[in-house]
Amino acid sequence: MNDRPRFALRFISGKYQGGEFPLRMNREIIIGRSSDLDMVLVEDMVSRRHAKISSTDAEVYIQDMGSTNGTFVNGEKIAGRALLHEGDRILVGTSIIKVVAVEGIVAQQSEAEARRRLEAGAQQRQATQGRPMSGVIEEIPLPDLLQLLSSSRKSGVLTINIGVSIGKIFLRKGQIYFSTINEDFSVSPQKAIYRMLTWETGTFELEPGGEMQVMNEVQDSTEGLLMEGVRQLDEFRNLQKNLPPLGSPLAVPTPLAGKLRDLTPSELDTFQLVLDHGQLQKVLDNFPGTDLDAAQNIISLMKREFVVVP
Repeated sequence: MNDRPRFALRFISGKYQGGEFPLRMNREIIIGRSSDLDMVLVEDMVSRRHAKISSTDAEVYIQDMGSTNGTFVNGEKIAGRALLHEGDRILVGTSIIKVVAVEGIVAQQSEAEARRRLEAGAQQRQATQGRPMSGVIEEIPLPDLLQLLSSSRKSGVLTINIGVSIGKIFLRKGQIYFSTINEDFSVSPQKAIYRMLTWETGTFELEPGGEMQVMNEVQDSTEGLLMEGVRQLDEFRNLQKNLPPLGSPLAVPTPLAGKLRDLTPSELDTFQLVLDHGQLQKVLDNFPGTDLDAAQNIISLMKREFVVVP
């Protein structure tokens, strides 16, 4: 019987973060809290016998085993058995697991050796970090992570650290109700979320609890925020080639090349912000609408020479 592994489970977050476990053909792996299982995850969100992953010569399946909190694949709660593909992301408790093509030493490991390596890595992580749920956004892009957290109705504070900035997204049963970047409360929570969706490198950590009392909670659904954020991200990236770097100074030339009465109300607001702040990033921060709307206004003003880079 051929049991050579074609795929492996790569742990993006959770107890075994950074480890890989080969999926040998014609095998079953039971995941749960019980100590006699193939893969033990001792945490409140994981049932005693939570999920089963089975592999044939050609395919890999996952099945929820009647768990209390469910098993999720790519943000969707599964019912019954689901076929897995390379790149799929599984959520069990606080563990995010990615299905990857098997490579190098992982392909040669026995299941016993793979388990030993996973446990050794888990013990080292617990001794040095002890974080409930963390990882890197290079492994799971922020939109995908938020979709998983939304579908599984997670609550807490998601902190994203990219070195130069720290973002915080506050979740209540999977719904985003507030967010900040560098604790700058002058920037709207929606704008902060849209900006964080552009971050492609960095670390994340979800801390349970941390309920924050705010005056104006985000009313849009998490799904709606993500859809709009991704749309704006695509359009903003298309516009960036026409914008100076974010730290660039902006100025109003004299005399003006045109008449202010020819500007739209939104363009006039942007023009005033250039006068008040004189820097692209500050104009974006203080513009009442989205970064996309502000960028479109700035490009229009620069083309007509109402605004210049000195």
